[in-house]
Amino acid sequence: MTLNRHTRPAALTLGAAAVLLAAAVTAPAPAAAQPGPAAPKGRTARTLPAVTPTSETVPLFDDEEGGNANADDPAIWRNRTDPARSLVVATAKEGGLRVYDLDAAEVQSLPAPAGPGADDAPGRFNNVDLVHGMRLTAGRADIAVVTDRGNDRLRFYRIDRNRPQGPLTDITDPAARPVFSADQAEINEQRTAYGLATWTDPASGRSYALVSRRHETRVALLELLATPGGTVGYRQVRTLDLPSSFRMPNGASWTPCGEPGELPQVEGMVVDPANGVLYAGQEDVGIWRVRADLTGRPELVDRVREYGVPAVYDEATEECTAGADPGFGGRHLTADVEGLTVIGEPGGDGYLMASSQGDNTFAFYDREVDEDNEYEAGLRITARSRELDGSEECDGAAALNQPLGPKYPRGLLVVQDGHDAPHDGERTATGFKFVDLGKVLDRIDD
Repeated sequence: MTLNRHTRPAALTLGAAAVLLAAAVTAPAPAAAQPGPAAPKGRTARTLPAVTPTSETVPLFDDEEGGNANADDPAIWRNRTDPARSLVVATAKEGGLRVYDLDAAEVQSLPAPAGPGADDAPGRFNNVDLVHGMRLTAGRADIAVVTDRGNDRLRFYRIDRNRPQGPLTDITDPAARPVFSADQAEINEQRTAYGLATWTDPASGRSYALVSRRHETRVALLELLATPGGTVGYRQVRTLDLPSSFRMPNGASWTPCGEPGELPQVEGMVVDPANGVLYAGQEDVGIWRVRADLTGRPELVDRVREYGVPAVYDEATEECTAGADPGFGGRHLTADVEGLTVIGEPGGDGYLMASSQGDNTFAFYDREVDEDNEYEAGLRITARSRELDGSEECDGAAALNQPLGPKYPRGLLVVQDGHDAPHDGERTATGFKFVDLGKVLDRIDD
């Protein structure tokens, strides 16, 4: 078989915490290497329930004619005074940011910044998340946080739904430094800021961004800082390196296959605000659970089916040729594991949802850590008509289980569609599908 390569606590000092973390993640806990629980009867990949989208955004095209725009990751902002006027903020990579209303109509487009020189990597917006009520010099504001993969920085946008020029305003500190790179030459190698999740510590009121590094296993915790000039910057608090190789139950060592020099990276991430737990999707491995302050021992919640499968990278085909499956993988996720989102319900109930990109499905896990994030259900998002198709190879997802006016009285799910159809000739189109969250919950609760 061939595996496709997708392009795409407080008492510790920081030094002591770093030593502890390095020791903790040298290898996953032995239990993490065991085969996962059996899939519920009747819930195989072929028989999963399905829902259809209610609407979709205008297709984006990743070429010069289409503005090099490529849909990737959404976030849902709720307008507290008028929920029907809520917004979806979404990344379009070199195409910058797109802002949509609840009809999936574009209300604003913001470009990604250029690189500092003509030969430098251009701005490329990868992931987006929100911070609510951050204290700025002009008062509290909701802000959208974006990873600029091209320039290895975070960018920040204040949200004002009634602003005539558009609801988002760039308030990034001009002095913001690269997140991971030492200089522009290293930035141009594009081992840069990639995945993103935001978190506000209820004890201190401080807001943070957790940022993964492309082609590495590293995740950084950045504190977000308001400047006297009304902009927002950041400082690094600590980092965590997830494993890149794993000991199997048969004693063998396994390393996910990839291009030479590339480690199994993390992209999809989300923090559960109820308990400060970070879930991080290591694309070719599975879903990790760890404290959002990056202290403590990471635990592997579930593994992709390909976990433990030996494979060799073929330079000619740029693909990994796999050997025999030893049977150590999970049963609900097919690599890559991508967009993660938390669906909250009253009393701490709800779900962690993950995109199983390799088989175009979505997996739902119990939100409660006490239940060890047990797998609950799977789902597909399928075509409603020829003009309104489903979601394939989903990169990013966001859910909000709150009323959003008459169109979405039970909340909204937004998912990226990696193969929007019908497309324009031979150009591959991407976009975002809007789905009634109430219908999703009805289907997975059946």
